[in-house]
Amino acid sequence: MDKKRTVVPLVCHGHSRPVVDLFYSPITPDGFFLISASKDSSPMLRNGETGDWIGTFEGHKGAVWSCCLDTNALRAASGSADFSAKLWDALSGDELHSFEHKHIVRSCAFSEDTHLLLTGGVEKILRIFDLNRPDAPPREVDNSPGSIRTVAWLHSDQTILSSCTDIGGVRLWDVRSGKIVQTLETKSPVTSSEVSQDGRYITTADGSTVKFWDANHFGLVKSYNMPCNIESASLEPKLGNKFIAGGEDMWVHIFDFHTGEEIGR
Repeated sequence: MDKKRTVVPLVCHGHSRPVVDLFYSPITPDGFFLISASKDSSPMLRNGETGDWIGTFEGHKGAVWSCCLDTNALRAASGSADFSAKLWDALSGDELHSFEHKHIVRSCAFSEDTHLLLTGGVEKILRIFDLNRPDAPPREVDNSPGSIRTVAWLHSDQTILSSCTDIGGVRLWDVRSGKIVQTLETKSPVTSSEVSQDGRYITTADGSTVKFWDANHFGLVKSYNMPCNIESASLEPKLGNKFIAGGEDMWVHIFDFHTGEEIGR
């Protein structure tokens, strides 16, 4: 009789307050990496495979709400309650630049080509910083209907996705015109949005629902009701045949992408 396989999770100690954002880098020649944002104001970088601590980025004076790595995992960025977004050297841990805002920064994202940094937050303004000219004023897109919760790039940096803290829907912005060209309608505010690694789907979490949208034609592909209110959802990157969701019941649930059936937790 076969023994039941037991999976033991890696436990990565280090943060002293709640972890509010996680970001995995793409696979690089040196492997892949994980960066975590926490209310303790100190983002941490780890080996993505082993969870081993590599370093801590020190300099923020408030909770860090968002973090990300560029395509080659050479630079990191973070958005904070101290009214700033910071750019970091991911090899040395040095702060490369601090982009000052007038209110809390809730989200940040590198463009695919790594030349731009996008931020959004309580000011209801999308800012695009040119990392080749970090001292230059950012481009500002200021027609967001609410405080910005999440941002992401789409279509080779031609489109921006954003969601709001207190208003439902995901807005798609044309980068050239700075105007909203489409809204993906949801009943509740979207707490999580991501573009799948193959560029086919947009995954959103709102209320107790996880939705998958066609990333090119923007039609709703699948919508599944979850067992509780969901804070975050993510599609499995290699095969795309399952997704995970986590929320207020404190469990990470694993679902079949094609049927919505729960297959683990």
